[in-house]
Amino acid sequence: MNDLSSTLDNSTFNRLRRLYIIALGAIACSVFISQLIVRNFLQDQQDDSTVINVAGRQRMLSQKLSKEVLLIANTTDISKRLLLKDTLNKTIKRWKTAHIALQQGSDSLKVSGTNSDKIIEMFSRLEVKFLAMYQASQSIISKIEQNPTIDQAFLEPDVKQVTANEYQFLTIMDTIVNQYDVEANEKVNLLRNWELFLMVFTLLLLFLEFLFIFKPTAKMVKETITRLLHSEQKAIKAAYEADELREENEKSVKELRVLNQAMDKALLFARVTPEGAILHIGEKFSKLFEHSKFNININFSELITTEKKGQQYIDHILKTYYKSGWQGEIKATKTTGELLWLEMYIIPIYSKIEKSEILIIASDITEKKEAQLEVESLTKLSYEEKMNQQKIISSKIIENQEQEQNRIAKDIHDGIGQMLTGLKYNLESVNLNDLEKATTKIELLKNLTADIIQGVRAATFNLTPPELSDYGIVPALAKLTQELAKLTGKTIEIYNRKNFNKRLDSLVEINIYRITQEAINNAIKYADSTYILVSIFHTDTMLSITIDDDGKGFDVNRPKNIKTGVGGMGMTFMNERINYINGRLFLNSSPETGTRITLNIPI
Repeated sequence: MNDLSSTLDNSTFNRLRRLYIIALGAIACSVFISQLIVRNFLQDQQDDSTVINVAGRQRMLSQKLSKEVLLIANTTDISKRLLLKDTLNKTIKRWKTAHIALQQGSDSLKVSGTNSDKIIEMFSRLEVKFLAMYQASQSIISKIEQNPTIDQAFLEPDVKQVTANEYQFLTIMDTIVNQYDVEANEKVNLLRNWELFLMVFTLLLLFLEFLFIFKPTAKMVKETITRLLHSEQKAIKAAYEADELREENEKSVKELRVLNQAMDKALLFARVTPEGAILHIGEKFSKLFEHSKFNININFSELITTEKKGQQYIDHILKTYYKSGWQGEIKATKTTGELLWLEMYIIPIYSKIEKSEILIIASDITEKKEAQLEVESLTKLSYEEKMNQQKIISSKIIENQEQEQNRIAKDIHDGIGQMLTGLKYNLESVNLNDLEKATTKIELLKNLTADIIQGVRAATFNLTPPELSDYGIVPALAKLTQELAKLTGKTIEIYNRKNFNKRLDSLVEINIYRITQEAINNAIKYADSTYILVSIFHTDTMLSITIDDDGKGFDVNRPKNIKTGVGGMGMTFMNERINYINGRLFLNSSPETGTRITLNIPI
């Protein structure tokens, strides 16, 4: 009867186990497949945004190429023509790289190159215009390299070839960008349908599991509880297994005693409590520190060292790592004052009465450590000098990197991140059963998607602009004011009072650009200004840039405002950059007159 009951119990629990594994496995598979599909769609969406960005940049590069060709054709200055030729060559390479990447893919641009048949057909039409402009541009470069003083008339056919194909190239490129956008929207709609299908499927799966698994299982458990009350046989079996375990433990103790005797003679070996009390110390340990192994009435830390700080350190290690174990080097001293170095291993063990003990195994590495310290002392001075120099260099590099990363992260978090979160919640709230509300939601999602694209463009623009490296600080600031005016709708103007057009050191230019960018952004975000003017004035030795706004201003005498500005990194950010380029920064602000920030940079 007992054997039959045991068999029934086993079969019952095996059946329960199988049912629950099936139920949980089905749910897990559903969740896994759902996440896999959604992640795949999200990855496609990320690829689409990258492709649209590269395609948009391809349009910009074609316009830049045409402009540079015209500049080359219309200049007679040999040095300027050669400089423009090098710039055109770089533009052609970037233009060609992006063109190939959109069709064949590129790891550096993070573009897969996977296109629909429609886009492939558009690229085949675009290829004729691309090759015409590319070959004409290369021809211009080749002619100038062969003869920098070549007459403009010899360049005119190639110039006309470029300008004649530019409009059609831009037209087809616009169509391609629009097609990328249409296909991205189609993927969003497909993802929405998949999410609805997966939700219905999961709900149906849960209902079927309740009907065919959980409900019958509850009934089965109720019946099984009665049989489990008769568990005498299991108790007898458990007692028998306990006896076997006790015999195994006794056997292990005997083996441990033999091992303990061997360790006593061969190793620096000891057993202590987490509090440091010595339970047993090996013969080699006792001889090394000149204590009798049978008459130890001091803590382990007191045995190892006579220094108070060293004893505290050892006690701390024992109390901290008595469960997890530890390995490291310990500085020890004998009662005679002799210095020793031990490589020590702390291994947690448990006794029969379940009290924690620590097994300590050590080795004497005094000679090795002394040699190591001698080598370190010989190289310490030169090493410290190099490290100090490296720290200064590293701190400057890290400081500049962190500032730029914080700016980009803040723009993405405050702008694109918030809009993506809104896009996610709006997608989740679309109810296809109510077509009218669903249509309204979709229109809202389209507008939100357009805002996200604009935010991506704005975040991209906040990186170092190509105008800064190509043309210098004044064209870069002109582009900055123009783009920010478009993005914000505010009136932002630049006034170059004495037509400053010199190139400065690249680090000086990027820091001037970032300070001006920070000042304009603060005026936009925190000052509620409607008009911002960037004025440029220079002398033979000084460049001065002034940023005026008609905003609400702030109290410059408040410590908080002096330290951080009104939002963001504020004055701290700008002061660090102006000091880095040996310039000076002046701030005037009041609620009546707005804010004026002046930069003076030696040139």
